[in-house]
Amino acid sequence: MPQQVVAIVGSYRKGGATDSAVQAILAGARENGAQTHAIYLTDRHLEFCTNCRRCTQAPGLQRGCCVQQDDLQSILTEIDAADALVLGAPVNFWNVTAIFRQFTERLIGYAYWPWGQALPALRNRRITRKAVLVSSAAMPGFCIPLLTGAARALSVTAKYLGVRPVARLWIGLTGKEPHQPLSPRTLARARRIGLSLA
Repeated sequence: MPQQVVAIVGSYRKGGATDSAVQAILAGARENGAQTHAIYLTDRHLEFCTNCRRCTQAPGLQRGCCVQQDDLQSILTEIDAADALVLGAPVNFWNVTAIFRQFTERLIGYAYWPWGQALPALRNRRITRKAVLVSSAAMPGFCIPLLTGAARALSVTAKYLGVRPVARLWIGLTGKEPHQPLSPRTLARARRIGLSLA
């Protein structure tokens, strides 16, 4: 059975730098026989976390179920069935986009956090799946993990989803023009990452 690679795209612009890199990674994975699918958070209905913590109260390895009636459960079902993930969000005001952060906050159901316990504890610490983290910014790419919160936000999301980052693609200097294409070198690197992911 072919591997399933699912991408979570937290960009507001389809065809922008982050989305183009994610699509190149998925194309590389398809070349290696994987089936791929991209979930655009802007296309899904997601409510804000109300911090009621009802999804964290029941013990066990199964993630807690959110009481909100939106698309979260269907998104997480697709993620849970995937063999590998691509997590992509551009830098927007020194961190990931608000919509990606909104998604991350809703992942607390992967933790057990009963009232009276000081901190949440991940329900399942066994990590068997791979992930790729992708972000883009107007600043040089090497600055993304140094000067913004994006790298940490993507890493925390991966941790809660139970995946281990095996590659990171930080794409810089994307703010020179409104629809700046990615360089052939960046696209080739993204494709190679995808080949290794599947």
